[in-house]
Amino acid sequence: MKHLILVFIGGGIGSVVRYLVGRAMGEILTLKNFPIGTFTVNILGCLLIGIILAWLSKNTQADKAWSLLFATGFCGGFTTFSTFSYENILLIQKGEMGVALLYMGASLLIGLLACSLGMLLVK
Repeated sequence: MKHLILVFIGGGIGSVVRYLVGRAMGEILTLKNFPIGTFTVNILGCLLIGIILAWLSKNTQADKAWSLLFATGFCGGFTTFSTFSYENILLIQKGEMGVALLYMGASLLIGLLACSLGMLLVK
């Protein structure tokens, strides 16, 4: 039960932070048809999970609860593959194939780089 509560708390906080960051990014930076809010939270989430899991793997004494709270809970609530998928479908339906491909490619490439960077920062 403790594990479920940790994931619940982390996920709730992550979801609220995702909403706030996504909204702020939409107000700060407007890119024509590019979903900058979702892109930003997903890339930040990749960086964070790299940092969190690399740190936890280095600290073998760390309780599994930290992974559940921060990686599974917070990062799981903070990032959003479902919104990413939906936004790409909408872009394709609007005939914005170039923007959709840019969004997909940049999300994958920069997401992997951000996760790697997070892991490198801990080493």
